[in-house]
Amino acid sequence: MTTLPVSLARILAVVAPVVAGAVMLAAPAAAPQAQTAAAAPPVLPGYWEYTTSALGSRDTETKCVRPSEINRFFGGLSTNRWKCTYSTREVGNGVARFEGACQDKKGRRVNVRLNGTYQPESFRFNGGAQLMRGTPYIPASITARRISAQCPANAEYF
Repeated sequence: MTTLPVSLARILAVVAPVVAGAVMLAAPAAAPQAQTAAAAPPVLPGYWEYTTSALGSRDTETKCVRPSEINRFFGGLSTNRWKCTYSTREVGNGVARFEGACQDKKGRRVNVRLNGTYQPESFRFNGGAQLMRGTPYIPASITARRISAQCPANAEYF
């Protein structure tokens, strides 16, 4: 078994939960899969609650998601910090799988894998982020549920 230098281990212990959580919230920069006019989006717009978990750290947020934001929201969520491109984006029949890479504004890059199930009012993706090539993926998950079709007046928009 290979051990990491103490300084690298300390950096990973502090940075890994933050990076994994942010990556789980990062949106794909690639165009969403084309939908026919008759095809419904995979999830419905409305007021959503989502929780990200990585290495024992959990974060829950609520956002109002407009119909025009559904593909960006469902495709991995987003932050201002991470820009992601998924070379694999498979969505259909209640199952989704995403694989790609995310990069922050400083040029740091991580590989990302997500997969799970969805329904019109909920989804759960499990997966992780690989901080450096050749290292194991850090487990992470995101669970989301639609609280209501209507957003409260003070809701933060996605």
